[in-house]
Amino acid sequence: MNTFFKFFGWLFVLLFLWSALLQYNDPDPILWIVVYGVAALVTLGFLFDKIKFIVPFTASIFGFLGFLYHFPIKFEGFTIGQGDIKNIEEGRGAFGLLIIAIVMLVISIRIRVRNRLKV
Repeated sequence: MNTFFKFFGWLFVLLFLWSALLQYNDPDPILWIVVYGVAALVTLGFLFDKIKFIVPFTASIFGFLGFLYHFPIKFEGFTIGQGDIKNIEEGRGAFGLLIIAIVMLVISIRIRVRNRLKV
């Protein structure tokens, strides 16, 4: 694994764990701690070459679907005080899922390319 993907992987492991820790005061903290925790575990699996392509690819699909499902009807930004708190929370959650989906897609593509080069 080249240096870029090692850096990318460790960066997102730390960011996902940090995101999980920040969920303690969320209205539904357990759900989001699990979501970010699973993203961190999949990323760790990628770093140690312990997961197959289908795992991050499936996580990416679920992340994109979660983004679409969770996106608020009326997006009012991310800053508290600039709109309805429910819309802001939904927007934050939706974009968190989008970030997870994109990272998982990058990881799955990297695994697929790496596996094809080995053959």
